[in-house]
Amino acid sequence: MNIMDFNVKKFAADAGTFLSRAVQFTEEKLGQAEKTELDAHLENLLSKAECTKLWTEKIMKQTEVLLQPNPNARIEEFVYEKLDRKAPSRMNNPELLGQYMIDAGNEFGPGTAYGNALIKCGETQKRIGTADRELIQTSAINFLTPLRNFIEGDYKTITKERKLLQNKRLDLDAAKTRLKKAKVAEARAASEQEVRITQSEFDRQAEITRLLLEGISSTHAHHLRCLNDFVEAQMTYYAQCYQYMLDLQKQLGSFPSTFLSNNNQSSSTPVPSVSASSVLASASASLPSVSNSVITSGFSELKASSGSRKARVLYDYDAANSSELSLLADEVITVYSVPGMDSDWLMGERGNQKGKVPITYLKLLN
Repeated sequence: MNIMDFNVKKFAADAGTFLSRAVQFTEEKLGQAEKTELDAHLENLLSKAECTKLWTEKIMKQTEVLLQPNPNARIEEFVYEKLDRKAPSRMNNPELLGQYMIDAGNEFGPGTAYGNALIKCGETQKRIGTADRELIQTSAINFLTPLRNFIEGDYKTITKERKLLQNKRLDLDAAKTRLKKAKVAEARAASEQEVRITQSEFDRQAEITRLLLEGISSTHAHHLRCLNDFVEAQMTYYAQCYQYMLDLQKQLGSFPSTFLSNNNQSSSTPVPSVSASSVLASASASLPSVSNSVITSGFSELKASSGSRKARVLYDYDAANSSELSLLADEVITVYSVPGMDSDWLMGERGNQKGKVPITYLKLLN
């Protein structure tokens, strides 16, 4: 019986609190009640978190479309993922095209020029399909999963704490309103005590929310590393496809020119010969090495030594807490390693200021 009485009282108290918040919120919207404003720093952090969530969702969804253009296939993968089951393996578009070409080549006869060419093209398309699978798998693990973890994990926690902060603010403002309306001394004393308690709870929740929001800068640094992995996976994929097509072109170039000429061209028209080594050399020169530009061997040598190096800052960086150093793009700072420090960070110095800096924002100078 006592337990039931307690539950009824708790329910009544919760209902009263909810009603008080609803009244305060409504009066604020109508301009009939004052509202405690959050400090500018916290407002900026909230805005940065919302912006990060918005663009992370857009980038994540469009990357999924890029990797899997078929919406039905994306829905199927989503359903199997929610059921914690492996989706059935099916041929992708290049593999299916390749299989059709091989079957057609065998039907026309591998000994004929056209049949032989179809088989060679089909085998190349199937290799491209395999490379496509590798790109999707690598991108899903190294890029999409971290973005999804932020949306479904970190940001949900931020949203929960932000909602609690909103409730604590409504409780505080409702208590302030009651204090203004209190006329009797005894009622004023009780209202003042209530304001002190709600103010303390609001300040505590604001601090919790602020600490969570300051982690967004670390999230950006982590997503930058993931973006680097995604670009490197794409670079590998396109380089593989390019090499496959160069090899195929050489194989097709071995056929007599009469089979390679178009109907409206003379059979004596020469087929352009492309040197694979020269094209690959030019391709490799135009493809930037992302891993070398972001995390070079110089960082490993620096961490292994006790010395220091000069480094140029690549991007602006806002320190997440007092142990970190804020950075401005293109400035030059001194960096060195400290025993026990995380592999993604170094100590940075600028004049008499020093603090941790992420290595993804730096380029070591010779």
